Amino acid sequence: MNLHWSALGEVALVSVGATVGVVLVFALGVRALATGEEARGGKEDGRSAPLSVAVAGLCFLACAAAVLYGLYLIVPQFH
Repeated sequence: MNLHWSALGEVALVSVGATVGVVLVFALGVRALATGEEARGGKEDGRSAPLSVAVAGLCFLACAAAVLYGLYLIVPQFH
């Protein structure tokens, strides 16, 4: 049995990089929602500024797309 160590290292680096990227984008989305509430003067009405909600929505959409793409790669019936 031969093991291609360079391929294993490449897969490990790409998977760690993708994981960190998705977590950072999700955290950016959460931060955008929190900043939007602060931009409204800290009012307790539960609403956020429209721009921050749009940015957060795009971040969460990017995370969902990354997760769905990963599922597409894993499940062979989707190919």
